[in-house]
Amino acid sequence: MRSIFVEDRGMARAFISYSHQDEPYRVELDKHLALLKRQGLIEIWSDHCIRPGDEFDPAISAALDSADLVLLLVSADFIHSDYCYSIEVQRALERHQAGDAIVVPIIIRPCDWMSAPFGRLKALPTDAKPVTKWPSLDDAFLNIVQQLRTLLTKSQGGQSTVQPARSSLSAKVPQAVIQDSPDTRLPRSSNLSLPRSFTDEQRHDFLTQSFDYIRNYFDKSLEELRARNPGISVRVNVISARSFSAIVFRDGKRVAGCHIRLGGGFASDGIAYSGSENVSENSFNELLTVETDQHLMYLKATMGMFHGNRDSRLTDEGAAEHLWTMFISPIQR
Repeated sequence: MRSIFVEDRGMARAFISYSHQDEPYRVELDKHLALLKRQGLIEIWSDHCIRPGDEFDPAISAALDSADLVLLLVSADFIHSDYCYSIEVQRALERHQAGDAIVVPIIIRPCDWMSAPFGRLKALPTDAKPVTKWPSLDDAFLNIVQQLRTLLTKSQGGQSTVQPARSSLSAKVPQAVIQDSPDTRLPRSSNLSLPRSFTDEQRHDFLTQSFDYIRNYFDKSLEELRARNPGISVRVNVISARSFSAIVFRDGKRVAGCHIRLGGGFASDGIAYSGSENVSENSFNELLTVETDQHLMYLKATMGMFHGNRDSRLTDEGAAEHLWTMFISPIQR
């Protein structure tokens, strides 16, 4: 990936192209970029910077044509959006090809993106692993920001390989737009998203979806564990749509077991994990609950048996791996 350093003003302008369905992830990215902004390395522009009464198309066009760095927040919704895919992506890639800007895809959610026009570009996070597939959102965005920091600073011992030029807006947009463009308007925050509230129905559906993901995760992991290790056999008992248990045998001897259920007993609002396949409804060793911040729902490991997870905002994959680690650890000792 090319490095970028804008010599004339000491910071790069970043344009964020995203679907409004991914607004919570844009907000998270903006928060994680805070130190880069405070250090004067980056200035962020998204459509939240458009003022009331301004026309969308000229304002977006002006900002995109003056950007040094274009971040594409890629998801199925992003690709489905005609405006994002056909207008913003096309113009961004034209400027990338001309050496006037650098385009970086950031894979937010799993989708078919590799054959897209931007599929040939190196994507973030590492290995293009989607943000929602990382153990926690903080892990994913930290990885992204650390690599953007490298991109934004001079290469060690000399000038960076690319210094995108500052585009002349006067040749591209009307004077009225130039006066309100990021070049000349008064500074303002790009963090203009208002807090969201989540209904009981949304929390219920989120928890049910997470439980289904964890059940499938265990099914596939147990299957692979058996296939890779001679002498290992497994049993999975689907007790109901809301409960299942798993057992691992080594050479016929039980070496691990668990029971995972959605709700029930003291865990009515969470996903309960027990380190035995035979337990009562009120017994568990870990409890995953649905938590929210001002923009997102996520899972939290309330028991905190493994350091580093108690305060993390866990994705479905992060929660599943947390429980799997608890389950598999007796076998690995």
